[in-house]
Amino acid sequence: FKENRKDDIWLVDFYAPWCGHCKKLEPVWNEVGTEMRNMGSPVKVGKMDATSFSSIASEFGVRGYPTIKLLKGDLAYNYRGPRTKDDIIEFANRVAGPLIRPLPSQHMFEHVQKRHRVLFVYVGGESPLKEKYIEVASELIVYTYFFSASEDVLPEYVTLPELPAVMVFKDGTYFVYDEYEDGDLSSWINRERFQGYLHVDGFTLYELGDTGKLVAIAVIDDKNSSVEHTRLKSIIQEVARDYRDHFHRDFQFGHMDGNDYINSLLMDDLTIPTIVVLNTSNQQYFLPDRHIESTEDMVQFINNILDGTAEAQGGDGLLQRIKRIIYDAKSTIMSVFKSSPLLGCFLFGLPLGVISIMCYGICTADTEGEVFEHEGAKKESGDRELTDEGSEEEQEEEKNGKYTELSDGELKQKDVMEKKKD
Repeated sequence: FKENRKDDIWLVDFYAPWCGHCKKLEPVWNEVGTEMRNMGSPVKVGKMDATSFSSIASEFGVRGYPTIKLLKGDLAYNYRGPRTKDDIIEFANRVAGPLIRPLPSQHMFEHVQKRHRVLFVYVGGESPLKEKYIEVASELIVYTYFFSASEDVLPEYVTLPELPAVMVFKDGTYFVYDEYEDGDLSSWINRERFQGYLHVDGFTLYELGDTGKLVAIAVIDDKNSSVEHTRLKSIIQEVARDYRDHFHRDFQFGHMDGNDYINSLLMDDLTIPTIVVLNTSNQQYFLPDRHIESTEDMVQFINNILDGTAEAQGGDGLLQRIKRIIYDAKSTIMSVFKSSPLLGCFLFGLPLGVISIMCYGICTADTEGEVFEHEGAKKESGDRELTDEGSEEEQEEEKNGKYTELSDGELKQKDVMEKKKD
């Protein structure tokens, strides 16, 4: 594979046998391979055990499992989209095809516009802008399509101030890149590759972090058709549509179904429906200080954020990091106990029991040591008293010795008296 891979275009799943996510992807991956083969795609689909062939995995920069890469010549493109069959196949066809796809007719232009919600088009001849456009396309082809067309192919409602030009078609209209107002072309395309209003989930929110925009979200329940839920969603949609020229460089708009993900992100319990503005670059967020009743209230809230008068919460400071560690640990424990109480008792009860026994043993050992030390001190003190006064046996022997001495003297004196008598 390493020697011959450049002869073909490969879509490869680098996996590990023990990885749960890899096992979940396996049936989807089999469907991808079958459909790509049936449609006659030039892309070859395969998978590789990255733990067995770690040198090749390391060569392609595989750091996690599963990792999906499209290998085209000397280039390797990472797939970062949802792990569904349709999304993976679209990624493979997009990256495997031409970097810049020409649109030769109005009919083709209309066909492509119906198929893609967002498309970028270069209009004009050879120029430094085109060279830059090709360079950016080689980097961002993993996210979106890039096309080129002549001016007469464009719809009649399109007017260009000058040529060459780069345009994006989305949200039922178009926008022209302006180097002086929009800055670097790569940054502009990265910001504009999303529609103005999105249904935001965890993956989309992660992707929006690369744009550098603040994300204004209506957190609602899609299944709830009450007036309040519908009204907040409509307010966000109206601001995204009617105030695009004012806010599109700084804000992305959308709605999120349910508050579970947003609660884990903010480490707080938000009551829905509500509106929150997220700064994905530093994990700060903004909540309105009063109820949002109209589009004007939302516009005022956004302006307060831009001029710095709105209070930012959260962030990535030291205290927030400590809070995040505690929150994640608590959430993990709660999720384990909810999913499997017996497993939770085993995982957390066993270590606590062992620690308790160790602590009890340490405390008990210290108490017994003190008792033994006290008894030893008493015994030593008693020995000292016996040493100073002498034992009873020694005192008795001493008395007996005295009696013995007196008896010998009396016997000598008695002998002398008897000799005198004689």
